[in-house]
Amino acid sequence: MIEKVVMGTKVPAKMWLSEVEDSCLEQIITLASLPYAYKHIAVMPDAHTGKGMPIGGVLATRGVVIPNAVGVDIGCGMCALRTSLTTEDLPRERLSALVTYARERIPLGFDSREVPLDESLLPDRELDDLPCLRSKKQALLRQIGTLGGGNHFIEIQRDTATDEIWVMIHSGSRNVGLKVAEHYNHLAEQWCDRWYADRQPDLAFLPIETREGKDYMREMEYCKDFAFANRREMMELVKEGLRSLCPGVDFDPLINVPHNYAAWEKHFGDYVIVHRKGATRAYEGEVGIIPGSMGAHSYIVRGLGCPDSFMSCSHGAGRRLSRRAAFRQLSLEEQQAQMDELGVLYDLTEKGLDEAPGAYKDIEEVIAKQQDLVQPLVRLAPLAVIKG
Repeated sequence: MIEKVVMGTKVPAKMWLSEVEDSCLEQIITLASLPYAYKHIAVMPDAHTGKGMPIGGVLATRGVVIPNAVGVDIGCGMCALRTSLTTEDLPRERLSALVTYARERIPLGFDSREVPLDESLLPDRELDDLPCLRSKKQALLRQIGTLGGGNHFIEIQRDTATDEIWVMIHSGSRNVGLKVAEHYNHLAEQWCDRWYADRQPDLAFLPIETREGKDYMREMEYCKDFAFANRREMMELVKEGLRSLCPGVDFDPLINVPHNYAAWEKHFGDYVIVHRKGATRAYEGEVGIIPGSMGAHSYIVRGLGCPDSFMSCSHGAGRRLSRRAAFRQLSLEEQQAQMDELGVLYDLTEKGLDEAPGAYKDIEEVIAKQQDLVQPLVRLAPLAVIKG
């Protein structure tokens, strides 16, 4: 439920949490003071400071699109599927073999593929009409089916009610999406400077009727499709591994949800551009994915179509500590002991301490704060975690 409302100079901000760090609150008030903000700002319970706009924020605008209100990992999101296996079919040695199989076939971190994949795997859209992406076809083919770093992951999970095995993947549009985001943010800054537009730091905008604004929307949409194709290819590779270990395994249809994008949508009777930066769409009846941190539960949920959230929900647990603070405050030994106690297969080292469980909010509290946004359907516990 809405726990707090703060006012900007233009609209209120409705928050599904009561406490955020000062820097995040400043960003929320800035959003609520934008002259083109529509109705109100919605702040999800996993919100924390981002670049220009909080991660976990939802901003609807009239007439403009803001590249940094989508973020640099355009189309980043989740996919998940249920298998016909149970934990009895995947004992620890077989689970370890699956992790090895995936690590050998899916480039992690900054790695791309040495040999480009077939272009039939790319979104079925022409690149020639996309000013930024048309020169990046080879990069797209080398980056598809790759995980990336940071908070991206592949998890093997179990349904806590049925012991059924699930696979969940979190990844985005890789370096290609970053280049598109940076390109259009630069164009937005140039446009705002040229026309002396009133803008806030890191929130340069493009009028949607300009050529640049229309180009951004088209290239952003392609990156969103590419991010899905990227997750889908990784999922196919994990499925191959499961078939090799467990012949006869079946898979349910793939669930896919992005959480970094902008889209034309109708809300409160008007068509507006909804920017979701670290927020998942949650229309009534729509199935979504809300992951926890490494070692925590994740949830498959059903949207309740709450108008006040622009029919959105959180995209995860959300950071409790910044990356720098995590390195300063967390003990690697304590975080590893926590994972060991849970019996999760993992690879947590000193360089990955900023992604340890202690860096994130409690997923159970985050879920509890959005009971008016989503209905939990499946609670999933991690069995094995692969990080970049």
